[in-house]
Amino acid sequence: MKKLQVSEGKYQALERLSTKDGIISALAIDQRGALKRMMKESGKEATQTDIEDFKKIISSELTPFASSILLDPEYGLPATKVRDSEAGLLLAYEKTGYDANAVGRLPDLLVDWSARRLKEQGADAVKFLLYYDVDEDAAINDQKHAFVERIGSECLAEDIPFFLEILSYDATDADNKSAKFAKVKPHKVIACMKEFSKDRYAVDVLKVEVPVNMNFVEGFAKGEVVYTQEEAKAYFKEQAEASHLPFIFLSAGVSAEMFQDTLKFAGEAGSSFNGVLCGRATWANSVEVFVKEGEEAAKTWMNEKGRQNIEELNEVVNQYAKPWQEKVNK
Repeated sequence: MKKLQVSEGKYQALERLSTKDGIISALAIDQRGALKRMMKESGKEATQTDIEDFKKIISSELTPFASSILLDPEYGLPATKVRDSEAGLLLAYEKTGYDANAVGRLPDLLVDWSARRLKEQGADAVKFLLYYDVDEDAAINDQKHAFVERIGSECLAEDIPFFLEILSYDATDADNKSAKFAKVKPHKVIACMKEFSKDRYAVDVLKVEVPVNMNFVEGFAKGEVVYTQEEAKAYFKEQAEASHLPFIFLSAGVSAEMFQDTLKFAGEAGSSFNGVLCGRATWANSVEVFVKEGEEAAKTWMNEKGRQNIEELNEVVNQYAKPWQEKVNK
């Protein structure tokens, strides 16, 4: 299979982001709008300081158990300063969310940031989130293609790895948790990977969803079944074969237990994934503790339950993920 060719600088940066065995075992806390909503649901209108303090707790307490951490430059820079010295750093380049009133979920960059500025803040990689429906109007998708090309070119110029996070959706149906979407999800996820693996985008690592909704897989489903286990495993295999690039799985807000079960299933299906960038599955339940009981209680939670979540996840990842070096030449 074709391999990704990268510079010495990008190769070394990828090494800083991964374990000594070449597995990306990264922690994500670049949430902004979602984190504010989580705090509000727990009873607090979050201030800038609240968000910064929460991110600092996660960074200081959990990065000793992760290969790297993903943060954002709007609220996360103080947290970059308290992370474990061995942990690599990814910084997000996109604005949070999208305009729900506009057609196409078009992407947007943080206007006062650039790949150069993110690198100057110590980033080992630039992460960008793209919402993408392969079946949407071609004029909308062409805008998105050009957008990703620009970021890829910028990262090439700065000699910094480009991590592209892709969230699939159906432009004709807003409910991505339904059985209806579960039926089209494999097609949408796999087609996304094929498109953005093209050389023109200069992506180094894809951060992607698993190709099925595990809540509709036989043996995991509590209600309707959309895929048999064999069908689901075939989709994981097809996904892995859709790209020559290293790819890592996002947790998509599922529980820690479900994410671990999903990764085991992916590994048993023969997926060649290269790690994870896991957010809420690790720390979501600490938000209420932080809001209602304060910083010290949140730190205690991180050192007990948070650490347990990440170490149990690492155990699964280390068993099933493949080293990214198998897909990369320098």
